[in-house]
Amino acid sequence: MEKSGGTGEVNNLINYQLSTINYQLSTINYQLSTINYQLSTINYQLSTINYQLSTINYQLSTINYQLSTINYQLSIIMSRSGYTLPVFAGAAAIAALHWLRHRQPLNVINIDLITPAEIAEIPIEQVAGISENAALAITRSDPGDNLDLTKNTPIWATVEWYHGEGESVVIKGGEGVGKQINGEQKAAIYTYAQKLLTENLQRLLAPGEKIIVTIILPEGRSLAVRTSNAAFGVVEGLSLLGTSGISQPLSTPDQLTAFRSDLQNKASEFQSLVFCIGENGLDLAQKQGINPQQLVKTANWLGPLLVEANLLGVKEILLFGYHGKLMKLAGGIFHTHHHLADGRREILAAHCAILGLPSAEVEVVFHSPTAEAALKHLRDLDSKTASNWTDQVYGSIAATIDTRSQEYIKSHLDQDINTTVCGSVLFDRNREIIIKSKTGCVLMEKLC
Repeated sequence: MEKSGGTGEVNNLINYQLSTINYQLSTINYQLSTINYQLSTINYQLSTINYQLSTINYQLSTINYQLSTINYQLSIIMSRSGYTLPVFAGAAAIAALHWLRHRQPLNVINIDLITPAEIAEIPIEQVAGISENAALAITRSDPGDNLDLTKNTPIWATVEWYHGEGESVVIKGGEGVGKQINGEQKAAIYTYAQKLLTENLQRLLAPGEKIIVTIILPEGRSLAVRTSNAAFGVVEGLSLLGTSGISQPLSTPDQLTAFRSDLQNKASEFQSLVFCIGENGLDLAQKQGINPQQLVKTANWLGPLLVEANLLGVKEILLFGYHGKLMKLAGGIFHTHHHLADGRREILAAHCAILGLPSAEVEVVFHSPTAEAALKHLRDLDSKTASNWTDQVYGSIAATIDTRSQEYIKSHLDQDINTTVCGSVLFDRNREIIIKSKTGCVLMEKLC
């Protein structure tokens, strides 16, 4: 009996110790679960803090973006516009005519810009009579905040009375005004400049009075070396070119903003538009009979403006440009500044080779120093061999421009959006049309 009693006590002791251990284990488990809960609470709080920090960072980035947008808009607002060369030439001519009539100098001339319809005040530096029937006035170019090489260049105008047959206002180019080498050496004084000078001066003439106006750019010959005038057949000076009297202060981003604004305005009025890379294209397009209100200047920004035109619902675009620029689109180059990409000789040589031009001739085209030189070689070859390589090669390039332009638009837009129809017209440095694509021909008939 004593033995069994001893065993019972041992069992009771063991059970007691086991229950104590179990209690301690449950206490430990409870403490662990409490710790885990606290850790999860800390993790939740940390994630909340991280979320709040990311929200703050997002808000800060939004504020920074808004500030940069405001600064950009302020820079545009604060940029100062100026005037184009024809305006200063016209102002100097008016000042010289005033001297002839009144023998008094004017310090400031009011000139009607015509495009746009506003009056500009142009300061005159000097006015003097140079004979009984002639006077000279001098002003200075101020294109505003543009990076324009004509900034501060002097502009002279002489005006003299004349009698005899002819127009009431005869305009001539003197020293520093470029000559059109394929235009019978005529002065490079184009449509807008001619109109600006003629209309402003005719208002000041009595019936029967006639004058000869000579524009002189003393620095024109040296400044012309830094331009691409020679590529367009203008030598020995600058062109009085442009379609407006206002010279906008366009940096690279400002330029695209201005062109987009012009495109948006015109797309709201017309379903068919004409894209012109530069002033030569704008001038030639108008001479072809295209409505100036349908012309959009693009400079080198053809790609983004093509896409935007499509988004704005423009149905048809005629690409109207100098072949040395426009052919880059056939190679998939949609920003045409030569600092970004060239590829002209490769594009020309590739189309020549595809069409079967003999390899020796392809090599000459490939090694031509300019697109104009390559074009001349093809034309010379046609003359010698009674072939039509020029039409074949440029016809192929024009067709490719149309195709690649539409592919470019599609690649940047929702596939469900209808793609703008594109046609092309390429002209040479003499402002003579080389080729029209098939679509280009159709669009030209509609637009002219």
